This record gives sequence, C-alpha cells and structure tokens, in this order.
Amino acid sequence: MFKPRRILVPTDMSEHSTNAIREALDIAKQYSSEVILLHIIKHPVEPCAGEFCISIDLQNQLNKEMMESAKKSIADQLAKMQGIEGLTITTDVKIGIPYHEIINEAEEKGADLIVISPLGATGLAKYVMGSVTRHVLLGAKCPVLLLK
Repeated sequence: MFKPRRILVPTDMSEHSTNAIREALDIAKQYSSEVILLHIIKHPVEPCAGEFCISIDLQNQLNKEMMESAKKSIADQLAKMQGIEGLTITTDVKIGIPYHEIINEAEEKGADLIVISPLGATGLAKYVMGSVTRHVLLGAKCPVLLLK
C-alpha cells in the first residue's frame, strides 16, 4: 500500500491551491506524512527596465521583501486550516520557472507525492489544464495527485 512520507504541495495562493493543501493535509493525517508547501516567484525584481536601472542592493532588498511577503501569505493560508495541530509542515519560497522548481523541490526533498490543482490563479485553467501542471505531470519522478 502506498504511504507517502513527504507530500509536496505547490501553492499560488489561489483558492484552488488552498483546496490542494487541504487534501494534502488530510492525507498527511492518515499516514503521519510531512507536508511541504512551496510557492514560486516567477517574476523577481530585475535591475533594469528599459533605460531605468536600480542598484543591486535595492534589487536584493526588494526581492527579499517579496520572498518574505510570500512566506507570510503561506502562513496566512495555513492559518485558515482547521485541525493541523501535530502535523509536520514546512514552507519554502523559490524564484524561478514554476514547474522546474516544483520538480526540483520534489527531488531535493524526497517527496513521495505531489498534490496539485490544475486550476491556478489565472482563471484560464477552467478551459484547459494549466501548463505548470502539465509540465509537473510529465516531469515528476513521484506520483502526482491532480485535483479537480
């Protein structure tokens, strides 16, 4: 019988990813699994936009603030969850291409399962499965639970 030890849940802070987190937490309760919540910032602050440039120090500071804001948003998302006491939940925020970072995180953390929603924050996904989800399904080396 499949008993996941580590469950990776990517979140874009949407209601759809909140549902994926709830599902992962339910699975974690059953099997005493660790849950890893991951948010990817795909558009970090760049040093130049056209002819306007900012200093590297300011760029680093703004990217750091963006990462801290994402961590707070994950904490706020978790605060809405009931009955999570006693569960091992870790959070991570990365900068990069979402599907690439999800696949890498799953491998680095030894995830046994990825729980993901095909619907993201864009709203277009109600018509087609999101490209991030499609790439994760194709590239993941562990099982992927795709939620409706």
